[in-house]
Amino acid sequence: MPHFRDRDSSGENRTLGGYLATLVLYGMVVAGVVMVGAVTGRQLPARMSVRTVLGMALATHKVSRLVTKGAVTAPVRAPFTTPSGADGGPGEVMEQPKADSGFAHSLGELLSCPFCLDVWVVTGFVIGQAFAPRATRVVIDATTALAGADFLHLAYATAQQIAEGEIPLSGARPATA
Repeated sequence: MPHFRDRDSSGENRTLGGYLATLVLYGMVVAGVVMVGAVTGRQLPARMSVRTVLGMALATHKVSRLVTKGAVTAPVRAPFTTPSGADGGPGEVMEQPKADSGFAHSLGELLSCPFCLDVWVVTGFVIGQAFAPRATRVVIDATTALAGADFLHLAYATAQQIAEGEIPLSGARPATA
C-alpha cells in the first residue's frame, strides 16, 4: 500500500493509506451489493417517505452511538481502540484508535467515531431495504424507539435535577444555605 501523507490539524504528518484502504473496502462492499442486486433483480426503493428518513436518521444515530460509544460494545472495539480517559455520556465510554497509522488506525477511528460510522450504518439500512425490507423496517423501528427512550431518560434526569435545584430554571439561581 502506498504511503499517502497529509498534515493533521496539529501540523503533524499522518499516513493516509489506512483511510484509503477503508474507502476501498467501503466501495467494494457497495459495488458488490450493486452487482448482487443486479443479478437477483433487487432494486432500491424509488424514494423514501419522510417517516422512513426520520426513522432511519434516529436509528442510524442510535446504532452508531451504541457501536462506537457503548460500554457493552467495548469488546468489539478493543482490538482497535484504547480508553481516552475522557468522560462519555451515560452508559458511554470514550476511546481513541490504538494504532498510529494504517488500516488498524482507520478501523479504530471508524469504531470510535459515531459520525464516521454513520455512513456505514445508513448504507447498511439502505441495502437492507433492497434485500430484506421487512426485517430492516423492524430494526429501524426498534432502534428508533430505543433512541427515543434514551432521549426520554436524559429528559427525565434533567427534570429531576431541575426539581432538586441542581439546575436553575431560566436564569434563576438555586437557593443556598
